[in-house]
Amino acid sequence: MIARPRVGLFVTCLVDLMRPSVGFAAAKLLEQAGCHVAVPRAQTCCGQPAWNAGADADTRAIGRQVIDAFEGFDYVVAPSGSCAGMLRVHYPEALAGDAAYASRAVALAGKTHELISFLVRVRRMSSVAASCEAIGCYHDSCSALRELRVKAEPRRLLASVEGLELRELKEAEVCCGFGGLFSVKYPEISERMADDKIADAQSTGAELIASADLGCLLHLAGRIARRGLPLRVRHVAEILVGDNHHPDPGEGSP
Repeated sequence: MIARPRVGLFVTCLVDLMRPSVGFAAAKLLEQAGCHVAVPRAQTCCGQPAWNAGADADTRAIGRQVIDAFEGFDYVVAPSGSCAGMLRVHYPEALAGDAAYASRAVALAGKTHELISFLVRVRRMSSVAASCEAIGCYHDSCSALRELRVKAEPRRLLASVEGLELRELKEAEVCCGFGGLFSVKYPEISERMADDKIADAQSTGAELIASADLGCLLHLAGRIARRGLPLRVRHVAEILVGDNHHPDPGEGSP
């Protein structure tokens, strides 16, 4: 383990445009874990929407830019399982035929991590000094769980948050219905899946749904707001730094 590693924070599009507080919380957690954090201004999208849409040439162009911006760091960390999964799992595949970038994509993949897994697995963080008076439940995003095998890590750190009672969902590993382009292509199915996830959360008595992927939270928050339900959503990074004052991402949604 590098004593004070240089970490490039991959902020993600949704955090940058919809919920900057998640980025600030991620940077604070990384600094608490003894990292030197930098946010390259040249970063843009990870390319996942293009990849999912079959726009391979666009994906490769985006991937090259991300590699150029981040390959000089000891680690690349994203507060999103889906974006971290794109860099770690799919860049080597997307750029396999690129003589100039294939090996660089593999190298970047090897040092890319989802935020909470990095804190626990690499930096050996076991607890935080934060409080949140609430009953909460944790939703496992598909990419973090299935591509990166992140499950115990967020629960371990959330268990150390003073005042937070974490209750397990009956179907914590079931998709919330967002799935990026899935929610656009199949809105009726996506809406039903969100309602099922919300009902699961309500059955636990939870007041708060936490997750490590903002896409999932925006999807659920929008549905919660439309239905006028007494539930809040928070990115796990916000909870771990004690940031409980921002309005929900879905507040004000039509």
